[in-house]
Amino acid sequence: MKKLLILGAGTAGTIVANKMIRKLPARDWSIQIVDQDPLHYYQPGFLFMPFGVYGEKDVVKPKSRFLSKRVDLVMGAIDRIEPDSKRVLLEDGTKLDYDLLVVATGTTPRPEETEGMEGDDWGRNVHEFYTFEGAGKLARRLKDWQGGRLVINVAEMPIKCPVAPLEFAFLADWWLTKNGLRDKTEIQYVTPLSGAFTKPVATERLQHMLSDRRIHVETDFAIGSVDNSKKQIVSWDERTVDYDLLVTVPTNMGSDAIERSGLGDELNFVPTNKETLQADGYENIFVIGDATDVPASKAGSVAHFEAEILEENLLSAAAGKELEAKFDGHSNCFVETGYGKGMLIDFNYETEPLPGTFPFAKLGPMPLLEESRVNHWGKLMFRHVYWNALLKGWPLGIGPAMSLKGKRTDLIRQPAVVQVG
Repeated sequence: MKKLLILGAGTAGTIVANKMIRKLPARDWSIQIVDQDPLHYYQPGFLFMPFGVYGEKDVVKPKSRFLSKRVDLVMGAIDRIEPDSKRVLLEDGTKLDYDLLVVATGTTPRPEETEGMEGDDWGRNVHEFYTFEGAGKLARRLKDWQGGRLVINVAEMPIKCPVAPLEFAFLADWWLTKNGLRDKTEIQYVTPLSGAFTKPVATERLQHMLSDRRIHVETDFAIGSVDNSKKQIVSWDERTVDYDLLVTVPTNMGSDAIERSGLGDELNFVPTNKETLQADGYENIFVIGDATDVPASKAGSVAHFEAEILEENLLSAAAGKELEAKFDGHSNCFVETGYGKGMLIDFNYETEPLPGTFPFAKLGPMPLLEESRVNHWGKLMFRHVYWNALLKGWPLGIGPAMSLKGKRTDLIRQPAVVQVG
């Protein structure tokens, strides 16, 4: 019997396992998935925890609850992949063979990559919200907040969910206003990018929103260190920003097992064909979600859309056929903006977020690049969809390819034409 082995039982790995167990013939294929943590975290919920919107019961459930009983869940830490031998070694010495391998090992924040970030102020006045533990500690810190300078800093790109730091800034403005602390708090958003976001049309809109909320944006700031004694972040070009509370998004990196396997780039992300999701140089290894180096957002929606492409290509690979399904980089993200409103952005490799309506051209009901209450409720309702449909690999009614229906296509920026001669 042949084996499909999946490394990582997070969002991406769980979706793939549940999809493939329904598609690969049970008489010919078995499916095994490996993870070291028995708990599954709804990571979009971490954003809401510091502000008391979500608690532990909203974001944590057992992994086993969301995997088909026909999927063999192996609990253990991955040591390395040995592609030439077609096997994976676990840290306890277990050896797992495979015929097809899916790498879904994700990404994690690495505060140790920035000098001084894990210094004396770490966990006191320097916090992150990209982990369950970090979001909980930040929630406790905000309960004691009486005002001062709140700095939100992104260390470097790429990061998981690129809009999350912006959402934190918007929610902080809302939460501080609600608690009578906004006029006592200066909010500064410090980013290595040249604008608030990576896409021009969306950046223009988001920067206006930040300005309207009196959130100062410091751009092109490449953090080099954190000075705990002076309560400053210091850039490589020696610019400084003072903080009373620093909410950082540390450098994000892929699994150390990828580095030990010799499969990753300098950030431990696996070089991957951005269309087929096949690992570069390996016909029987595929990569999905945050573990890839593809130029798409590291977000749950991307993992969901990738899984539909990967499903087709895994079936093709299992049958010895050419890989025909192509991923276009589709990403669909709600942006919580506070005060009971939210935005929605929809884009892919080639087309940036544009104004319009989603998912239908005339009926919407969700406006794109515009604040609305329906987008806010869409963001909150997604948690139910995530636990009850998305993880189980069921179709959600939105295909993996981005549609231009309802979008202001007249705003698509055309590449400059260079005339020769």
